[in-house]
Amino acid sequence: MNRAISHKPTAAFVGASWTALMLGALAYLVGLWNTQMLLNEKGYYLTLLLYGLFAAVSVQKAVRDRMEGIPVTNIYYGLAWTSVMSALVLLCIGLWNAGISLSEKGFYGMSYALSLFAAIAVQKNTRDSGTADEYE
Repeated sequence: MNRAISHKPTAAFVGASWTALMLGALAYLVGLWNTQMLLNEKGYYLTLLLYGLFAAVSVQKAVRDRMEGIPVTNIYYGLAWTSVMSALVLLCIGLWNAGISLSEKGFYGMSYALSLFAAIAVQKNTRDSGTADEYE
């Protein structure tokens, strides 16, 4: 019996990925809204979240494109990785110097990490769903 193998992600995995992204980003944003920081500090952390999410999606796309033989310039590939690393380093520096409790710092770090990981999973699912639809 020959069965075609679908490379389309399951609804459960897609749902879990989106849920993780929403939970991580929402927790980060609610924490940011409620913390006692100056507005410019809140803007810094908001910008880091947006930059990190975009950078994580860019890395996933660039890595996947190269894996599939789709041309990706070395400069874009390098910039994508540099952006992810920069976002993480800037978050660490910001949290290290922030005048908030250690538990809050851990909260921001974990919700940020969850958001970036989930953004990669959502990008992967979106791409896998698109390519699976092309083959069906």
